[in-house]
Amino acid sequence: MTHPMKLTVRAELVYRFEPPTPAVFKIQAAHWPGQTILDETLVVTPPVDFRVDIEPDSGARMLRAELSGEVSVRYEATVDNGVLQILPPGLAQDDWTEMPPEMLTWVWPSRYCPSDAFVRFALREFDGKRGSDRVLAILDWINRHIDYVPGVSNAETTASRTFIDRAGVCRDFSHLGITLCRASGIPARAVSAYAHQLAPPDFHAIFEVYLAGSWWLVDPTGLAPIGGIVRIACGHDAADIAFLSTQGFADLVWQSVTVNEG
Repeated sequence: MTHPMKLTVRAELVYRFEPPTPAVFKIQAAHWPGQTILDETLVVTPPVDFRVDIEPDSGARMLRAELSGEVSVRYEATVDNGVLQILPPGLAQDDWTEMPPEMLTWVWPSRYCPSDAFVRFALREFDGKRGSDRVLAILDWINRHIDYVPGVSNAETTASRTFIDRAGVCRDFSHLGITLCRASGIPARAVSAYAHQLAPPDFHAIFEVYLAGSWWLVDPTGLAPIGGIVRIACGHDAADIAFLSTQGFADLVWQSVTVNEG
């Protein structure tokens, strides 16, 4: 178990949209149980009339609009992230026939997480372990076999490619962790977050597993303490949690992310 933290998160994204392009931002802290948004501001320059949607299951918020020219989106919030529990050993997992039906979507393969191709490997490599003991074994395997190397992967890299290259960044680590958990019959989903003490500061991709009736956050990179996580969004993989998605092209002008305590 971690100690509650009050964190100030800031993100500024400046992009150029030529021609006018539909865009979706996911940069606001989620309305999630135990995570309390104490205050927040959103400043868009030039002003844009965003449509705001809230995903009912995750509390994630989406900003949608057609954007043109150079647009700056600046978000700042003070968040009490409550008491986040660190995944302990010894938690049991449900079989597919026993788990809540809404959890089944999180054991199926997805675009970046082809878990059906890893069942044989997971059965052989993690034989004899179940539940959180298996998840912890998966995290240990990733730590021993995958190197954190920026520039090795790109937006199209799947868990299969990372498994071959044995290198990647946070989204690749998470995709591989999700894939191996799903191949083991454990519900797992990607989470985007602000992360205290992450160096260099940036949006962070981690994942969570469903065991013993609860979701448990884990960071396969080990780069940020779980107690300093502020949730933004969750989904099957990076396609669901991207901080910016566009129906077309957008050119990065400048981007900054910071997380400070207090």
